[in-house]
Amino acid sequence: MSEIKKIKKTRTGTVVSNSMEKSIVVRVERKVRHKLYGKYIKKSVKYLADDPENNCNIGDIVKIEECRPLSKKKRWRLRDIIREAVV
Repeated sequence: MSEIKKIKKTRTGTVVSNSMEKSIVVRVERKVRHKLYGKYIKKSVKYLADDPENNCNIGDIVKIEECRPLSKKKRWRLRDIIREAVV
């Protein structure tokens, strides 16, 4: 059987919380066009992501990638920090 490498999904978002150990909450926003009125609406989803070294702070813009289930709600892993928050 040939090896087929799956392409993992990635998302870019803002860190909302880092109060847990080795975990962060990332809010990913997207713009969706309203079906009837045509106005663009912001929709957001929060993902729990694994941050093993506790590098992220609130306000950082990060890239996360899909992985195997790590806990009940954690299915994403921190890939890299794109931009650090200004303190």
